[in-house]
Amino acid sequence: MKVLLIGSGGREHALAWKIAQSPLLTKLFAAPGNPGIAEHAELVSVDVDDHAAVLCFCRERSIDFVVVGPEAPLVAGLADVLRGEGIAVFGPSAAAAQLEGSKGFTKDICARFNIPTGAYQRFNNAPKAKAYVRHQGAPIVIKADGLAAGKGVTVAMTIDEALAAIDDCFEGAFGAAGAEVVVEAFLDGEEASFFCLCDGKTLLPLAAAQDHKRVGDGDTGPNTGGMGAYSPAPVMTPEMVDRTMREIIEPTMHGMAEMGHPFSGVFFAGLMITAKGPELIEYNVRFGDPECQVLMMRLKSDLLPILYACATGTLDQVRAEWHDQPALTVVLASRGYPGSYDKNTAINAIPTETDGAKVFHAGTALKDGKLVATGGRVLNATALAPTVAEAQRQAYALVDRVSWENGFCRRDIGWRAIEREKA
Repeated sequence: MKVLLIGSGGREHALAWKIAQSPLLTKLFAAPGNPGIAEHAELVSVDVDDHAAVLCFCRERSIDFVVVGPEAPLVAGLADVLRGEGIAVFGPSAAAAQLEGSKGFTKDICARFNIPTGAYQRFNNAPKAKAYVRHQGAPIVIKADGLAAGKGVTVAMTIDEALAAIDDCFEGAFGAAGAEVVVEAFLDGEEASFFCLCDGKTLLPLAAAQDHKRVGDGDTGPNTGGMGAYSPAPVMTPEMVDRTMREIIEPTMHGMAEMGHPFSGVFFAGLMITAKGPELIEYNVRFGDPECQVLMMRLKSDLLPILYACATGTLDQVRAEWHDQPALTVVLASRGYPGSYDKNTAINAIPTETDGAKVFHAGTALKDGKLVATGGRVLNATALAPTVAEAQRQAYALVDRVSWENGFCRRDIGWRAIEREKA
């Protein structure tokens, strides 16, 4: 089949790399793609925000299947437009994508269908939000309601920090995303990311991963979109996976259908494993970035028929098989990230792919024939190995062979799992 992949990040490079391995693939296009994705796909300069242009491209090239990588086109309704014209799409409708597009929408779903999550309130003005924070005390979590590229969440350890975060939201730090704010209880425990495909009526659990949100070693500094990840996540025992499916994912699938917004795509559940069990922090409606990179490295099965089954309501007819070995990815970011950083800095060398080790491109471009860094998060050094410690060693060996003066990374990705291995 002919496939169009939407997106340009590390997640999309990992998806392109895996889709390109499928014997079912006739031709892979990517819009807009990146230089790494260009190894596996023909890049096309279609404006993904212009849904009519995407549709026109699909018709001209007889595209059979569209895989939408990032969240913004889903929230904007790209999948609805394509489905309306009979094109199979991996990714939810705009109505179902509200699970990521609105934190408040998701919290209300949790309340309505008895899904375990932190207590919360929604606010559309700062004075009321601040009064609630003063009444509740710290630590407490402040979230911009809308899409803020992974940066609209503050885990405030003091009242002052919470009040400042509320001001940031309402004073426009996150644009329209901050017009409404969700204030929720701080959950104490260990975080995990859980991925499960859904075609509206059938669920196919994939795998768990653990992300590293803070910019600095030892989980210090400000939150980012993610500085590295590994899979599987040891905290997600078979019992915890079973409870997550039963208490969180299944009620969401049934609830969305009941509300008239059946969900088709991937549930990315951000979880806190507390003393009480799994609780939902948030939903995303696409693969995680950088979690997708470690999932694709571990997936034994052909990805393309699994995604197509998800898009066409036949998920009950496919299975996903996994390598038992762990995979680990380290994000190389531009110095200054998640604050301001220089763009178009030269990347002089990237190690070539070997069996079980690859550098994915997340924020790169070609300028005058030379590779440059254009994003905050730029490269993902990823390895599959018998232990997390060995996967970590191989990933950092890749990092050390990247020649890019303006890059930095955390040097402790996977530390929790490695301490467990030692124990």
